[in-house]
Amino acid sequence: MSAASCLLSEDRFLCSICQDVFTDPVSTPCGHNFCKNCISQHWDISERFECPMCKKVFYTKTELHINSFISEMVSQFRLETQQKSTSSSSSEQQAAKPGEVPCDICTGTKLKALKSCLVCLASYCQTHLEPHLTMKGLKRHQLIDPEENLEGRMCMKHDQPLELFCKTDQTCVCMLCSVIDHKTHEFVPLREEYEGKKAELGKDMKKLFEAELKRVQQYAVDVTLDPDTAHPKLILSRNGKQVHCGDRRKKRPDNPERFLVFLCVSGKQSFSSGRFYFEVQVKEKTRWILGVVRESVNRKKKITPSPEKGYWTVGVYENICVAFEDPEVRLPLQSGFEKVGVFVDYEEGLVSFYDADHAALIYSFTGCSFTGKLYPFFCPGVNDDDNSAPLIICPVNQSVRSFYMRKCE
Repeated sequence: MSAASCLLSEDRFLCSICQDVFTDPVSTPCGHNFCKNCISQHWDISERFECPMCKKVFYTKTELHINSFISEMVSQFRLETQQKSTSSSSSEQQAAKPGEVPCDICTGTKLKALKSCLVCLASYCQTHLEPHLTMKGLKRHQLIDPEENLEGRMCMKHDQPLELFCKTDQTCVCMLCSVIDHKTHEFVPLREEYEGKKAELGKDMKKLFEAELKRVQQYAVDVTLDPDTAHPKLILSRNGKQVHCGDRRKKRPDNPERFLVFLCVSGKQSFSSGRFYFEVQVKEKTRWILGVVRESVNRKKKITPSPEKGYWTVGVYENICVAFEDPEVRLPLQSGFEKVGVFVDYEEGLVSFYDADHAALIYSFTGCSFTGKLYPFFCPGVNDDDNSAPLIICPVNQSVRSFYMRKCE
């Protein structure tokens, strides 16, 4: 085991793309290893199926399977790392930082509390929490996530935890309150009331997002794809409203505005002031990237999109939704998107993305510094069996636009 352990150094298990420990490691035919999502995304936005390490080109997309041997080694490495972390003693493992709740029992260096007890009115680190998890009497105590002001969770009159919500008086009460001071009132468990209020807030938020989406839709513009910018493998419809990736690279003039490596195309229309909005159907697609791009971006080299490089984009690949910040931000993908709206306020430095069918905000880039012209941006991803559907620029609901235009007159 000692011989094996010496091989489990972190640099042996780092993906060269994300620079993190492998997640679902796969091997390319040339023998190099990557996270499955990382290499899939890399190939989705590249013209060729090329190994990022040795630059070997594969003429067909290789089917990627999890490398079980490396996966087991990574699991062993994570386990050993976790064990070392756990065994490294108290002060080293979880010393409380400013703003974190400290353990009330620790002497000397105060460790970070894992739980607070509403009966003991004290917070405990991992070591000092152990009796509450194992001793019969203490196991009945009510534990909550660490909280600095435990007195605020206690009834000031009876010195008992606030566990009920009095619907009659709209206040939190303890068990003794319910049989003494509020005995004829209606009660529900505090957790139940919390969940109800949370659901109500969710409905209110949805209404706000619906109103917000209708507001930005009034700035809808007519966008068409610019064939002079399209990567040679992309196929555009005659009306310039649809794009998908073909199987072969076609001969196209290498004009300055054409993307040669990134599988993408920009819109014909440019914007250097004001607000604009457009919608794109992404239904039945498993990979895509949408957004806006600065006119001056490098169109001839391989890049990872980010605001610093002139790209304000979000996308989906391998069932993951991503905002292409630096580093990228992974977003919740509760259900597949069908139509995505893109809104830009040039002067405000804002780019927002909406799930147009469910009136939900996907992501916003804020505080952007725009200079020069911005163009709508579209990447349909490689044409696999499950990603053959095109990206389609859709007309925005005209009734919504007319309503807001009349309102603004």
